[in-house]
Amino acid sequence: MMRAVIPLSVLDLAPIVEGSDAATALRNSLDLARLAEAWGYRRYWVAEHHNMDGVASSATAVLVGHIAGGTKTIRVGSGGVMLPNHAPLVVAEQFGTLATLYPDRIDLGLGRAPGTDRLTMRALRRHLASDEEEGFPRDVLELQAYLGDGGPDQPVRAIPGLGTHVPIWLLGSSLYSAQLAAHLGLPFAFASHFAPDLLLQALEVYRGTYRASARWPKPHAMVGVNVVAAESDEEAARLFTSIQQRFLGMQRGQRGPLPRPISPAAMDALWTPQEKAGVQRMLAASAVGSPATVQRQLEAIVERTSADELIVAGAMHDHAARLRSYELLAALQGS
Repeated sequence: MMRAVIPLSVLDLAPIVEGSDAATALRNSLDLARLAEAWGYRRYWVAEHHNMDGVASSATAVLVGHIAGGTKTIRVGSGGVMLPNHAPLVVAEQFGTLATLYPDRIDLGLGRAPGTDRLTMRALRRHLASDEEEGFPRDVLELQAYLGDGGPDQPVRAIPGLGTHVPIWLLGSSLYSAQLAAHLGLPFAFASHFAPDLLLQALEVYRGTYRASARWPKPHAMVGVNVVAAESDEEAARLFTSIQQRFLGMQRGQRGPLPRPISPAAMDALWTPQEKAGVQRMLAASAVGSPATVQRQLEAIVERTSADELIVAGAMHDHAARLRSYELLAALQGS
């Protein structure tokens, strides 16, 4: 059992893998969610991405509803909805409806990145020259108002949504997101599973400038990690090459389904030393290996960050291996 037992959650991009399709990816997500619930995971979050061949979670609110409807107790939410892509009222109505259907089980994680490329941003009708840093806090406050109790001077209301008080989290990989979460008294989730460079600095800023709110009197930080657990270090390293190949593709501007795993030796032949260093930097917040190895690596991350929760990404080509990884991780918590 891990020395520092903290809540674990699942971050799912509904990966579309080589040789498969979106329908299978979505079925696999519900399968994993049901098992994650049984294994004791606290939350199951899905992420908004667009125009990506390897990601099936583009209609985030729809997928949240599908997973919440197929489970009973686990919290389900967005990790996150990219708020600049949407009108706050629409998001409030979507998640207000979800919270009405599944009371006390819905989370609303918000990000300010587009989650896509510029052409797709235009297709989403996202203003390409938006005052992002000014507009995002305004949109968050507007969204909070729609989900709050309202009042006689509130002419526009979200129905359903009003009075649901869906918990809002701010997500990010920058100091800006940390500062805003602290200023608004909201919980903060750092996207260290793909952008860990500013993790410790952001957590310091968040905790050091936090302003208590009624719902969150103390700062509450969740840290994103990649976990690939298997029966041996060697097997986990092989499975991890799917994620490494995906990140290598990102560096090269290439897209596609999640690749099949290859041997670490084949991986070394695939990338240059500079590319390897870049991928390793992006994936620095990862725990890969046997249960004992993963335990040591996660304990080091928790000790370094004092995280209140961990949210675990674990994309793998083989669905059974992915399930086994999350099962092995849960067992470390004594679930």
